[in-house]
Amino acid sequence: MLEKLRDIEVRYDRLSEELGDPALTRDPQRFQQVARAHAELTEVVAKYREFQQVEREIADTRAMAAESEGELRDLAEEELRALLARRDSLERELVRMLLPKDPNDEKDTIIEIRAGTGGDEAALFAGDLLRMYTRYAERMGWKTEMLSANPGTAGGFKEVVLAVKGRGAYSHLKFEAGPHRVQRVPETESSGRIHTSAATVVVMPEVEEVEVVIHPDDLEIDTYRSASAGGQNVQKNETAIRILHKPTGMVVTCQDERSQLQNREKAMRMLRARLYERKQAEQNQELSNLRKSQIASGDRSDKIRTYNFPQGRVTDHRIGLTLYRLDAFLDGDIQEMVEGLRTADEAERLARGSEGETNGRASGAPASAVAGRA
Repeated sequence: MLEKLRDIEVRYDRLSEELGDPALTRDPQRFQQVARAHAELTEVVAKYREFQQVEREIADTRAMAAESEGELRDLAEEELRALLARRDSLERELVRMLLPKDPNDEKDTIIEIRAGTGGDEAALFAGDLLRMYTRYAERMGWKTEMLSANPGTAGGFKEVVLAVKGRGAYSHLKFEAGPHRVQRVPETESSGRIHTSAATVVVMPEVEEVEVVIHPDDLEIDTYRSASAGGQNVQKNETAIRILHKPTGMVVTCQDERSQLQNREKAMRMLRARLYERKQAEQNQELSNLRKSQIASGDRSDKIRTYNFPQGRVTDHRIGLTLYRLDAFLDGDIQEMVEGLRTADEAERLARGSEGETNGRASGAPASAVAGRA
């Protein structure tokens, strides 16, 4: 590990020198590449240098303890114990930093929420999840955009697609993929009986056009009149878009915007994300199998997390974490759960070793790292 850290420090210093060269500014593309690489190494180099400083202090304090007597020796030994504990902590942090990162972690993300078993109550729950992720994005300073929505008959959504834009959005939200279960008394339940419903969450990294090549000849694009509310323009003109990707049979639709051009742009964004996720899954059969198990059937018995209203608790079954603040959680206060899932993922990777843990990895037990379409 130390040899790798030394190599990283040497590279960091070279990048720092290159950034200080005025000639670099004349090549904007190269400047961005160097600046990005430098920024990616800054945190680990700072931590490594802190580790080196603690190592020097340990050596000095150990020598002092050996040469001292009485109270001075006791003080030196006490300081040495604290320094050794600090060194161990820094070493663990450095090991985590050196773990291979999911290349999608810094990307924006697209979240698809579908009502599962439970009828109107499941659609209402899908709406609750949409609000939860929207509020969480607000807390994180990210932007959200509704890409597609199919409202439920009694409120909520049968299916809704949300784009979340912000640095690290995918790395925080990727563990949300899978079946979510809710237990509560519906407003229409006169006898007070608790109902169990479900919704399925799919999380995908949003990708740029250059990452997925879509040939125009492979697309069949239809326009039609929107069935949703939106004024005379929406109702009279064929602004809604349906795109069929003929090689895969994948279909996306969008009718939320007033203009056909805007609907087309949104539909293409969804198609690119789904094709990118499909490409990754095909390259990694293990990931594909895991994803299918995470998406499951949307049945009540399938779950990664349970939201229990009578007890005011939310439980993530992958890491066994229960929080007794359901109202705050559904209002977007989910960071403790997110951090618990990320920590569990890191611990599992540390235990299993870093080999092979690359390219859109979905952590097995603790989380559903990359989710897509079953």
